[in-house]
Amino acid sequence: MNANPSGWRPSTPEAVTLDGEGAPTSTGNRALMLEEGLIFEIGSLNNCGVDLPTPSAETSTRLGGMSRSTPPALPGLSEPEMVRHYTRLSRQNYAIDLGLFPLGSCTMKHNPRLNEKVARMAGFADLHPLQPMNSIQGALGVIDELAHWLVTLTGMHSVAMSPKAGAHGELCGVLCIRAALEARGDPREVMLVPSSAHGTNPATAAFAGYKVEAIPAGDDGRIDFAALKARLGPDVAGLMITNPNTCGLFERDMIAICEAVHAAGGYVYCDGANFNAIVGRVRPGDLGIDAMHINLHKTFSTPHGGGGPGSGPVVLSEALAPYAPLPYVTKAADGSFELVEEGDEGAGESFGRMAAFHGQMGMFTRALAYILSHGADGLAQVSGDAVLNANYVLRALEDVMEAPFAHAGPCMHEALFSDEGFAKGFSTLDVAKALIDEGFHPMTVYFPLVVHGAMLIEPTECESKAALDEFIGALRGIVERARAGDEALHLAPLYAPRARLDETAAARKPKLVWSD
Repeated sequence: MNANPSGWRPSTPEAVTLDGEGAPTSTGNRALMLEEGLIFEIGSLNNCGVDLPTPSAETSTRLGGMSRSTPPALPGLSEPEMVRHYTRLSRQNYAIDLGLFPLGSCTMKHNPRLNEKVARMAGFADLHPLQPMNSIQGALGVIDELAHWLVTLTGMHSVAMSPKAGAHGELCGVLCIRAALEARGDPREVMLVPSSAHGTNPATAAFAGYKVEAIPAGDDGRIDFAALKARLGPDVAGLMITNPNTCGLFERDMIAICEAVHAAGGYVYCDGANFNAIVGRVRPGDLGIDAMHINLHKTFSTPHGGGGPGSGPVVLSEALAPYAPLPYVTKAADGSFELVEEGDEGAGESFGRMAAFHGQMGMFTRALAYILSHGADGLAQVSGDAVLNANYVLRALEDVMEAPFAHAGPCMHEALFSDEGFAKGFSTLDVAKALIDEGFHPMTVYFPLVVHGAMLIEPTECESKAALDEFIGALRGIVERARAGDEALHLAPLYAPRARLDETAAARKPKLVWSD
C-alpha cells in the first residue's frame, strides 16, 4: 500500500494556495483540521499499548499445528495515540449531525435522541439472542407491537420481521412469491423490473433464480403501462416496482398495474425504500401490492450509514402470508409471547429462515419509539414535509439545472436533475465534488440510470427553509462558476482533507494489504 495514497495533497504552496489564500505548514495540518497518516504509518510493529504475559511454550492449543510461528505484523499504539488517531479520522467524516445530507433514495434524516435513549435502556441494550423465552417477554412484546403498527401503516395482512435490510427484504418478498407459485404447481421463470426501479431489484430477482426483463419508462418518468401489459403472460412470476420510483415520482397507475399483474397470475413486489414519501398517507395494501419491504433505518430514522445497521421487515398480502419466513412472534391467550422457530409449530408453508435469529432489536426499539412519539398525525406530517421540501428544491433550481420530469407535475420526496444543457466541459462529478468544498455531502449521482448525468436530491422533512436555502444557494453558485468557465471546479474539492480520488480505480484495484 502506498504510504502517500492517491488524493493526498501534501503541504506545498501550490496545494494550499489554489484559492489565492493561505500558506503552507510544516505539518500539513490546517488549523484544527489535522493531517493523519495510516495506522501503519504512525504505529510501531514492535510496540504494544498494553502489557501481555508471555505465553508458555508448553501451552496446548486446539489448532492442530496451525498456530503462527511469527507474530502478526500489526502496528502498536499507546492508548492516547489510538484515541487521537480515530478521533482525528472521525473529524474527516460528514454526518447528519453536521448538516444537510442530500443523498437521494437514502432518506438520511435526523435521528431523534429519544430513540437512542430507548434503545439503550437496560433490558434492550443487553439482550442476548439465546436467552430463555421467559426472560425476553418485553423484547418480544416490542417486536409484536412494532409488527402491528407496520401492518396498520401499510394496510397489509402480516409482516416478516427478521430481514436485516433492504436487499435482504427484497429477497424475502421474492422468495415468498416463489414459494406461493410452487405451492400451486405453477413454475414461472421471468420477473419484470421497470427501468425506474431500485438497482438492487434486478439483482435480487436474479439471485432468486429468475430471468429479469426490463419494462421501459414513459416520457413522464413512470412505468410504461402499455409495455407492461403487452409483456404479461404465463411465464411472468411477478413485477418488482419501486413506488415512489427512483425518479421521485408516484406511480399513478399503481392499482391498475397490480390488477393487470394479478390477472396474469403473477404477484407484485414493491420496493419500500421510498416509503418516507407516503407514510401516514398511502397504504400500499390498498393499491394491491403483495409484498413490500420497509427500511426501518430510513423511514423511521434509525441511524444508518457505513454499511449498517439496518432492518428491512417485509409486509405481506393475505395471499403470500402463509409463506413468510421463520421465526415470528405469537401472542398467547394469557398475554405471553412466544417465538415460533420451527416449521412444525404451525408455521404453515413457510419457505424457511432468512437469518439465524429474529431481527435487529436495536432497530426495532428505535423505530417503535419513532412511531409512537409521532403518532398518526405526526407521521402524515413527516411525509408531507418531505415532499414539500423536495418540491421546494426542485422549483428553486429548475431555472439553472435541467429537471427532466418537472413537466410531469410535483415530485415526491426527492428532486431529480440531469447534466443536460449544463455548462460545456463540466460534469455532474464536478458539481458533486464542488459541494464538498461548500460544506455539504454530495447528492446521489449518476442514478437513476434513465437520466443522463443524474443528480438525485432528497432533503427529507428534517431540514428548515434556511438550511434548504443555504444548500440551494451553494448549488446555484457552483452552476454559475461552471457557466463562467471556472477551471478550478475540475480540481474540487480543494479544501477537503483529500483531493479528488480516482474512485473507479480504487473500487476495481483496491490495495488491501499493507506494504511499507
